[in-house]
Amino acid sequence: MTRTISLLDCTLRDGGYVNDWHFGSGTMTCIFDRLNESGVEIIEIGFLDERQPFSKDRTIQPDARSMSEVFSKTLDKKAKTVAMIDYGTCGIENVQPRTETGIDGIRVIFKKENMHKAIAFGKEVMDKGYELFLQMVSITSYEEGDVLEFCEAVNKIRPSAISLVDTYGLMHKEQMFHYFELLDRYLDPSVSIGYHSHNNFQLAYANTIEMLKLNTERNLVVDGTLYGMGKSAGNAPVELLAMHLNENYGKNYNISQMLEAIDVDILPIYRDHYWGYGFLFYISAKNDCHPTYVEYLMNKKTLSIKAVNEILGGIPSELKLKFSKQHIEELYMEYLLDNADDSVHLESLSKELQGKELLLIGPGASVIKEQGMIRRHLEEKRPTVIAVNFMPDGIAADYFFISNRLRYSRMVPHMDRAAKVIATSNIVPVSKKFDYTVDYGKLISEKDEIWDNALVILLNLLNKVGVRSVSLAGFDGFTEKAEQNYVDKSFDLSKNFSYLSAVNSLLGKKLKEYQRDLSIIFLTRSVYEDRSCDTKQ
Repeated sequence: MTRTISLLDCTLRDGGYVNDWHFGSGTMTCIFDRLNESGVEIIEIGFLDERQPFSKDRTIQPDARSMSEVFSKTLDKKAKTVAMIDYGTCGIENVQPRTETGIDGIRVIFKKENMHKAIAFGKEVMDKGYELFLQMVSITSYEEGDVLEFCEAVNKIRPSAISLVDTYGLMHKEQMFHYFELLDRYLDPSVSIGYHSHNNFQLAYANTIEMLKLNTERNLVVDGTLYGMGKSAGNAPVELLAMHLNENYGKNYNISQMLEAIDVDILPIYRDHYWGYGFLFYISAKNDCHPTYVEYLMNKKTLSIKAVNEILGGIPSELKLKFSKQHIEELYMEYLLDNADDSVHLESLSKELQGKELLLIGPGASVIKEQGMIRRHLEEKRPTVIAVNFMPDGIAADYFFISNRLRYSRMVPHMDRAAKVIATSNIVPVSKKFDYTVDYGKLISEKDEIWDNALVILLNLLNKVGVRSVSLAGFDGFTEKAEQNYVDKSFDLSKNFSYLSAVNSLLGKKLKEYQRDLSIIFLTRSVYEDRSCDTKQ
């Protein structure tokens, strides 16, 4: 018996994670019609979810009859149509008989712990006249015994297909081969095997075409979406799969229809709602964990990527693919406690800096415009110079204070080796260790709107080590002429003056708070300077 290969497009369902399934009635119909005309064998038209209200503009509907209604104006269909149910979100009473809906099949997705309940639910779906597709969510959470148990249960009802679902894009081809071979060995021959991939490792397309090469007589179903549109890092692009199947498996898909749909209907969505390979999704896949863990840690804004990876490594295997806010909070706090002891460095800085004349130099344009004044101050006062997140041209710094990873990466090749480096704990050194590493988390307040401002962080540190007086140069504040804000135009991170003006106001207030305990002298002109008591030298 010659195997068949079916191409299943799930743009209208998986793509809906990108835009909350709000494609609009006309776009939904047009996408369906173009896919239908392209010759794909199966089109997934959306989710059935009883918690959702009816909407003619969305591809998530409360019941099967509603889903059929919103697609009632499509062209005469050649493709098989299927809808998806996430087990537990749509009762069987909301799956009207197939004869009343025009939908050909139902795909049921389920987590491993709901395996047997989902299979029983699937049998009820079959009794309503539908073809049944069972989708093994997070296939990498299955041990070999789990797969055998699944096959034994599935063989009793013999659905049309089951699919390996690599929900978080964790698998390389060797893992995919392992799961496929288990299923191929133990499933009833009448059951097709499908593969649904995600692109966290940029392997969705590559893994799919590798699966097609496997030596099997079993019928196959491969999933893709237009332009890879889908949850998190996206899916295998259906237009690439169609091209590969045309060139290597004798298929004759009309790829021009797919490209028209991408150009007219998908790219406008892509411009507003980016999907695809991304840093967060790579980190989650690298650590075999749910991406919300990574998002939680990154949003803390206190951790280096090295620290994020170390914390993720502490998640037990049984929780890696099930996000637990309580557990990640506990791991985060444990990490902070284990890595929070900067007392030795603080003590050393206190001895070195207390009682000294300090000059903090920022990257404002006044460092060049008023360099004569700065040089006179250097000659007369002989201050200890701390350069903040940049290297002042022609001024020898005694210390570099670094709290910004991007600025640090630009400074590395040019840093004066004679100067000591004070870095916050979110910075990972390129080569040798920093002279002083201070706990970033203890120097910021996430409630503070300018918590990540380098001057604020440094003044918090100086307060902590007992410094009572500083002079500032190059902390000018922001003007509407963004190109004039820094000594180097590459430092300009924003041209939104309404935002910059708000930063001016917030930082001005913050500096006044510091002046209760800390003498601050503005050596160069600054919008933060209190003109009512001119402290300029």
